Amino acid sequence: MAEIPMEHGLILAGMLFVLGMIGVIVRRNIFFILLSIEIMLNAAGLAFVVAGARWGQADGQVMFIFILAMAAAEVSIGLALILQLYSRFKTVDVDAASELRG
Repeated sequence: MAEIPMEHGLILAGMLFVLGMIGVIVRRNIFFILLSIEIMLNAAGLAFVVAGARWGQADGQVMFIFILAMAAAEVSIGLALILQLYSRFKTVDVDAASELRG
């Protein structure tokens, strides 16, 4: 089985992270923002797995499991916030959340 060079895996992780960051900055729909955050978390997890595979350690996979657990918690809290935002303002636009202060 051919090994993928570490540089290629880290470049892919970096591109995924930048794609997620652009999604967070550009999008106004909270669903897409949560999806972009998930992409960023998975990119960080991929970087850990690639680095762990490079040195033959399982540490990268353990960190990826922690990242998945954190992503699951983020999604559950995020979806609860989306439900509250939608029930109050009948929209999932992030700009409507600025009215939550008053």
